[in-house]
Amino acid sequence: MKPAEKYGRELYRCLRTGTPVPPLSARDPDLGIDDAYAISLDFLQRRLGDGEKVVGKKIGVTSKPVQDMLGVRQPDFGFLTDAMGSDGDIDIAARKLIAPRAEAEIAFILRDRLVGPGVTAAQVVAATELIAPCFEIVDSRIADWKIGIVDTVADNASCGVFVIGDARADPRDHDLPALKVTVSKNGQPLSEGLGSAVQGDPAQAVAWLANTLGEYGVTLDAGDIILSGSLVPLEDAVAGDLFEMNIHGVGGCTARFV
Repeated sequence: MKPAEKYGRELYRCLRTGTPVPPLSARDPDLGIDDAYAISLDFLQRRLGDGEKVVGKKIGVTSKPVQDMLGVRQPDFGFLTDAMGSDGDIDIAARKLIAPRAEAEIAFILRDRLVGPGVTAAQVVAATELIAPCFEIVDSRIADWKIGIVDTVADNASCGVFVIGDARADPRDHDLPALKVTVSKNGQPLSEGLGSAVQGDPAQAVAWLANTLGEYGVTLDAGDIILSGSLVPLEDAVAGDLFEMNIHGVGGCTARFV
C-alpha cells in the first residue's frame, strides 16, 4: 500500500473516531513534503466521498509565536470543507475533536481565481471581495501535538473547525498589516496581535498559499474562504469555554465550546 493511501486512511479514521495516532514522521522518516501533500489529498478524497465539499483553503503556522509553540519552522496548508464550518457553537464531543485550540485570524473571501506561481500580495487584495474576522479551531490527529511539518501537512494542516464572523470589510479600505485583533477567553483578556504577525502581511500569506498550492496544480477559486493564519498564540479550548475576538475597524467573531 502506498504511503498516501495508508496514512490518508489512518488520518480519516482518526477524524471519524477522535482517536489520535503517533507522529507519521517518527514512524516513516523518509516521508517528505510531497508525500505529506499526497497523504493530505487522499485524506481529503475520503471526506469528499462522504459528501463534503471544498469551500476554501487555509494556511497555518505563519506567525513566530505559533511556530515557537509547535516547533515548526515553515507554514503549512490545507483544505476547508463545508462540514468544517460552524455558526459559533462547537460541540467538542459531536465533532470528535481531540485537542482543540483556538486562534484568531483574518479570512479572505475571494471574488476572483488565483493561480500560482507568481501571485503577489497586491494581486491577492485585488482578487478579494471581502475580509472577515475568523476563529480557526485547530486540532491534531497526531497524538499530543507532537508534529513536524510533514505531520501537519498530511493532517490537513491540523484543521478542525472554523467560524466566520458576520462582519465584512473591503480589504482595500484597510492597512492589513496594521489591523489589530484582541481576543478574550471567558470574559477575560487573553491576547492581541497585528496583521503583520502573519508573514508581515496577511495578503502576503495568501499569496504564499496560492503559489505553494500552484506547484501541485491546486488553485484558489472564486468564492473560496481563505484562512490567512493566526495573529495570536494558540489557546487550548475545553467544553464551557467562550472565545471572543475583535478585529478593530472590521468587527468580531465568537466561538463557544459545548
